[in-house]
Amino acid sequence: MSNKNLGILAVVAAIMVLWAVVQSRLAHRSPGESSGPSYLIQGLETAQIAGIVVGHGDDAVTIQRRDQQFAVIDKAGYPADPKRINDLINKCLDIKTLESYTSNPRNHEDLEVTEDKAQNVVKFLKADGAVLTGIIVGKALEGAKGTYVRLASQDNVYLAESVPYIRTTAIDYVNQEIVSVERTDVNSVRVTTPDGFYTLKGAPSGDGVVMANLPQGKTLKESDARNVLGALSSLRFDDVNTPSALGELSYDYLYVCRLNDSTEYRLRIARKDGKAYLTCEAEFTDKAPVTMKPGQVESQEELKKKEAKLQAQERAQRFTLRHRGWVYEIPEWKANSLTKPQADLLEDKPAVSSPSDADSPSPPATEAADEPAPATDPNAG
Repeated sequence: MSNKNLGILAVVAAIMVLWAVVQSRLAHRSPGESSGPSYLIQGLETAQIAGIVVGHGDDAVTIQRRDQQFAVIDKAGYPADPKRINDLINKCLDIKTLESYTSNPRNHEDLEVTEDKAQNVVKFLKADGAVLTGIIVGKALEGAKGTYVRLASQDNVYLAESVPYIRTTAIDYVNQEIVSVERTDVNSVRVTTPDGFYTLKGAPSGDGVVMANLPQGKTLKESDARNVLGALSSLRFDDVNTPSALGELSYDYLYVCRLNDSTEYRLRIARKDGKAYLTCEAEFTDKAPVTMKPGQVESQEELKKKEAKLQAQERAQRFTLRHRGWVYEIPEWKANSLTKPQADLLEDKPAVSSPSDADSPSPPATEAADEPAPATDPNAG
């Protein structure tokens, strides 16, 4: 064998020895030795997620996949908000580790990466209930930046550079908005209470409010009336349940909001034990069918009107389907706007003051001829 070939073999042998040393060091690396930033969860097939558990024990939030969407079991199976579920998954996938800290489970309690001591626990489950993957977030590193974390199915504990905020209550994973209506889209509001009913509309100009058939001698409290007329500008719920879980409720109040596009929202409100409950539905009241005249070319304006009508019909249908079968607990301040009695919106007109002979002294007789006649109050009568 030539000296050249021997030289090549020597170089290769040296490289192999060096690689073996590196591998040995990596395999026997002491706890805390840096391996460089890497993601805690190395890939996740989201299609395999059949359930999610956030937290532990009695405070755990359970979310299950039902058909093509998730449902929050702790809220009577109410549909989960897809945005919140995606946000939770992405936050877990975004956790990066700086270094491996320990693989000894006896250290877990001190690092607070046991389920009962953890700051956050998120487990993604398979259809059979087995853990697909998950995270357990322990305490923050004292005097430095970082947090102890581990995978739910492994003993290895890592130091993560940062851990995002994770929502921990069941209501956090549902869309709490019932409806949001622009004030300028409201045509009228009709409120029915045990004391009667009344109708409010926007003033022809400005942001004022008028009441149909305003009682004689009364004037409208503008601020309160605006709150009633715009009560659907942002209507959210605090809690949700099924009718059977809440028992019998007496829906003594009805709030009907009609929009300019003929959509009508109907909200029934009940009060019980200091709480306000609501059921709702929507209907598109313009029943004239949308048709296309054969052989006739319609203008862009007409086509846009028909498209807007079809979209409004669909929105009303989706609204009713989404909220059918659910009872919402709403904030008291919002319930007050939806159930305001007519008497609470009215006040007496201020009395028109006028000069009185009994209260004002008569002018001297010598000056009476020169005194001009009193001006007529334009607001009188």
